[in-house]
This record gives sequence, structure tokens and C-alpha cells, in this order.
Amino acid sequence: MPLPPPVSEVAPGVWLLRTPNSAYVLDTGGGEDVPLAAHWGGPVDDEAAVALAGVPHDAARGSWESPLDGREEYPSDTGLRFTEPALALRFGDDSRAVRWVLARAEADGGHLRLRYRELTRPVRLTLHYRVSPGHDVVERWAELDTDVPVELVRADSAAWCLPARDGARLSCLHGRWGADSRVERTDLPAGTVRLGSRRTTTSPMHNPWVALDDGTATETHGEVWTAALAWSGTWRVDVQRLPVGRVVVNAGAGHEPPVARLDAGGRYETPKSCGLYSGEGFGGASRAWHAYVRGEVLPHGGELRPVLYNSWEATGFLLDEANQLALAERAAALGCELFVMDDGWFGARVADNAGLGDWRPNSARFPHGLGPLIARVRELGMAFGIWVEPEMVNPDSDLYRAHPDWVYASAGYPRHELRNQLVLDLGRPEVAAWLHDWLDTLLAEHDIAFVKWDMNRPVTDPGPYRGLQWSTRHARNLYAVLDRLRRDHPGVRFESCASGGGRVDLGILARTDQVWPSDNTDASDRLHIQEGFSQLYPAQAMTAWVTDAPNFLTGNRVPLRFRFHVAMAGVLGVGGDLPRWSAEERRLAAELIGQYKRIRPIVQHGRLHRIRSPRDSDAPALAYVSEAGDEAAVFQFLDGHRYGEPAPPARLPFLAAGVWQDADTGARYPAAFLAAHGLDAGLVRNHDSAVTHLRNT
Repeated sequence: MPLPPPVSEVAPGVWLLRTPNSAYVLDTGGGEDVPLAAHWGGPVDDEAAVALAGVPHDAARGSWESPLDGREEYPSDTGLRFTEPALALRFGDDSRAVRWVLARAEADGGHLRLRYRELTRPVRLTLHYRVSPGHDVVERWAELDTDVPVELVRADSAAWCLPARDGARLSCLHGRWGADSRVERTDLPAGTVRLGSRRTTTSPMHNPWVALDDGTATETHGEVWTAALAWSGTWRVDVQRLPVGRVVVNAGAGHEPPVARLDAGGRYETPKSCGLYSGEGFGGASRAWHAYVRGEVLPHGGELRPVLYNSWEATGFLLDEANQLALAERAAALGCELFVMDDGWFGARVADNAGLGDWRPNSARFPHGLGPLIARVRELGMAFGIWVEPEMVNPDSDLYRAHPDWVYASAGYPRHELRNQLVLDLGRPEVAAWLHDWLDTLLAEHDIAFVKWDMNRPVTDPGPYRGLQWSTRHARNLYAVLDRLRRDHPGVRFESCASGGGRVDLGILARTDQVWPSDNTDASDRLHIQEGFSQLYPAQAMTAWVTDAPNFLTGNRVPLRFRFHVAMAGVLGVGGDLPRWSAEERRLAAELIGQYKRIRPIVQHGRLHRIRSPRDSDAPALAYVSEAGDEAAVFQFLDGHRYGEPAPPARLPFLAAGVWQDADTGARYPAAFLAAHGLDAGLVRNHDSAVTHLRNT
């Protein structure tokens, strides 16, 4: 029997979007001809979808209520509506009034387009909805074009309308530099909670992702509604709990108004906002997000990421050809597959106060250029990678002396430096062209397989307004440069870094292969950071380093095995000062890198199950199960644990039936035993840890 189409009109004006585990129903024939949300939740058939579209609105009970609030898919800021608007326009006569009339609806495979015209002005609005085969994500965005000048005071990607439930709880990721991606769950108050970033990028303070539930969902059970914004500039998410009990989530680019000013003939398209419903708790939502990111977002989601070594902590700015060669020898001996040379290889970059912008190898440190180092790295069996910070410039640089007008600045006002840096105005076409050209030349002239693209400060003086918000111009030109470089150098892989997790989002992941979640490599802290990261993003996109003890940031000393085990839950990297490692440390590192390579397909392509959270337990645990369901990698830790306290086994009720065997010890366990009792790793002391590779026999 053929499967029903992913998008279909099941009754006049009633549209049903189907995913494997959810359904999204909207009614375009509702009040004021605008689309109304009828259902976002578990699967429904055509008959149920029509019935849901016919349910009376629960708010129309008096003159102070609106029949649109809490149900409208893309509310304007005038008319019979009082929620936060998704779209707010201002015309030349200072009028803000709009009334949309549905011109037509078009469905093409999994893509629905609702095309509207404004009642009195030559302005057109298209609302896009798209679902991808095999995934539970609904993608939404809006497109506006005009024949008259108009200011976009607000232009969000979507307003997500959740069904009424008995309670409302908000989950989000908050933090700061070095404390990125911490999960926070709190009861949602009446009114509006605003999350966002004014820091040029997505920022480590909040990530553009939210989850809502009724307050009873757990890791394994309950309904969870989640939404994310695919955007790497400034952004805003408004989570509204209305008096009628409904929750609406508006998500869009730009933090302050206006978003853009369009001339006659102008067009504006919002970034995507992506929504996902899960009936299997927060864990089910994460697994569905991970599958979507690997399958639909990452440019090379089917690949396995290599084990990398990065030179930063070993040499800092004091690098040269000799010490990089020595590090490469050590890294190759451990089993690393990618050698990444970090900051300090170019210009007058002997400290952080000079050289940014002068992207030529330092002739004193590399008298024959980068060629000999790259050739030796390749001889050692590793690929070569390099660190760059293309959007930045030091005032003490040849670039700035030649082009002082290329930085963000407000004329007549003192400029603000952070980290001795200024930010290049990437919104200027000539700056974007220059940035692309030197990177293109670097990649064309050298055998470089990996680029770590860093950004270490936000914009503070954006200068004059030119049509689009400065952040939008910056992000769009960044995307264009990355898209062009990827097209012209298809063998190069990119990592997004912004002082850690300052630019982590679905927009940048569509153009990079992995991201740096945090500058904090302390393994204990990383348990919390990586848990937050995993709410939306898969392990395949998460770079995780093993660095030295005491940790440079926290001063903590944790065992090398523990540090490795934490990093092995993502894309494993090593960042320590290898010449100072003992022979025993090098032996253990090689052993654990070998183990990681055996479980790498399970970790990077498998399904994540968070067993115990580091927020709630001093014995956190997690597991990855292979795509085929026949292998598992189980991670167990003691962190903050007191000797003598019980360390409960990790229960694994999600494993398939049969007998599971430890690939290293040969121990055998029936699936029912692992579900009921669990896997006991024999952890006793604080910072004990274990990684167990299980196979279904």
C-alpha cells in the first residue's frame, strides 16, 4: 500500500504535514484568512486532521480575547491580535496596518508554500513549510517582497503554536565563556520570556534552541516540543505563555528592530526555524534531532571525523617549524590522524596584539614556508589542518595600516578593542572578497585538509545602517564565503569556533563539519557542556579535546583515562603538551585512541541515550547504540563522588534482545539482565570512569 504524501490538503484549506512520528495540521481557511495551527503532535489520519481544524478556539470568550492569539502561524502586529508579532511592517506614511489575503497554496513533495498578498499595497508574503523524508523536523521560513518601500520592524522565521496542556516548562541552554551550553529547565511564567544574542554570533550565553513540555516529561517519557533557529547572527526567541494557557514560540534573526529596510523591488527571506515533536521525552527529541542534523544539515554527515591533535596548549604563540615537527612525530605515534597547527604561524603574530590580518607564514619561524611541515605531517600518515581567524584584525598589522576603514566603527567615536582586536566589516563586499581570496589562495597552494575557523570577539561598533541589519549582512557574507570555499575546495573540512561555543547553530553546521563547543576542556565541566550540546547537536559535530592537568582554566587535576573517556563521547582530539607526557601516559593515550577508533562509528553515527545526567547524579552515564542496533558504547563516570557511596550500574533497557558481549573482556550479558540490573563497571573512586564496547551476539 503506497505511503500517503508528506504534505496534502485533506479538506479545503486544511493541510496535513506527515513525518514518521508526528503530524502538523494547519487551517488556511480560519479567521481573517490567515493560517491557524490545528495540531502539532503525534500522528493523525486525514479524518482526525479535519476534525482538529474544526475545534473552536478556546480564547474567544469575551471582548478582551482574540480568536487568533495562540493559534496564528505568523501573526502581524495589527488587527485582532495581541501576542508578540512574527511580522511587523512600517510603510512610508508611518502606517503599520496590514491585512493578508491568501492568493494560493502550492504543495510540491514535502514543501508547502502559502502565498499571500496585502489587501491595499503591492506587498507579498510567502510562508514556507517543508518536511524531509525519514525525519520528524518541520522546517519553516518566510519570504517577503515589495513594490513599495517598507521597513521590516520584525520578521521572524515562524511562530510555533503549542497545544494547551496542564502545565508549561521551558528548557534552554544558557552559559558564558568557558561555561557554555548548560541545560536549564524551569516552569514557564505567564507572559513572555525572551532569549537571544546581541553578540554578532549565536553566542555562548544562549543557544537558539528551546524545548517545552507540560512539566512531567523525562529523558525517556512524555511529550516534548522543540524549536531551533538555523542562524549564526544576532537572534531572538520569544516564548509566550498566554492567559488561555497556550504557549507560542516566536523565533527569528535580529535582536533589535528594524530587521531590514527594503526599497521598491526589495526582497527579504528569513533563515529557517525548525520544529520537532517527540512523544518519547527529551532523549527521543535529541535522537531525532541528531538524525536530522546528520542527514539533512551537515555537508558530510556520512563521514567519520578523524582523531586530531592541536598544537595550541603545547606551544601557544611560540611555535615554529621545529617544535611543530616534533609535536607531529609524537601525535602520529599516538595514532592521531589529523595534525592542526594553531595560532601564531603568520605575520608578526608572536602575541595576541599583532599580526591578525597578515595571513602569510612568518618567515623567521617557517623559513621555507609551510610546505616542509605539511609534507612531513603527510609522511607521518596524518592530514594537515590550520587555525585562522579571518574576521579579525589587530591594529598592529599591515592590513589595518592599509585599510583602517575596513573595521566596524562609529565615525567620530572612540573605537572599542577586545583582545587587542577589531572586527572586519564583513558586510562590505570588498572585505568579503579579500577574505575569500586569501583563504582560497592558502588552500590552493597548500595540502590543507582542515580549517579551524575562529572568531574571538563580538562587534561593538556596528556603524551606519545600510538596508539590512549589520549582523545579517555579516552572517550572509560569512555563509557566502564558506559556501564558495567548500565548492572550490571540496576536500577541505571546516570547524566553527568562536571562543568556544559562540557560533554553534544549524546555520553554521550547514557549512562546517564540526564545532568547538567550549574553550573549557576540564573533563568534569565538559560532562555538563556536552550534555547541553547533545540536546540538539550530534556527537559527530562535537570536537572534544584531551588536555593537560592541571587544567589551564579550572586548575582541576583529573586522571588521563577520565579525560580521554569524556572526550571519546564526541569527536576525539588531543591538545596536550606531548613532550611532557610520561611514557606511561603516552602508552595509555595510544591504547585509548585505538579503543576510540573501534567505537567511533557507534559514537559518531549512533543513537544517544542519556542514562544519568551530571546535573542530577555524581555517577553520570550515557550510551550510544549503532545504527543497526547490534553494538553499543557505554560511558560511565564518577564525578563529585565520595568513596563508599554506591555507584549504581548503568541500566540499558533500550538494547535489543539477545546476549551482549563485552568486546574487550569477552564477558556476556543477557539483554534482560542489562535492562533490569545494568552494566556494573566497578567504579569506586571519584573520577573513575569506564567505556564498554558491547556487541549483540
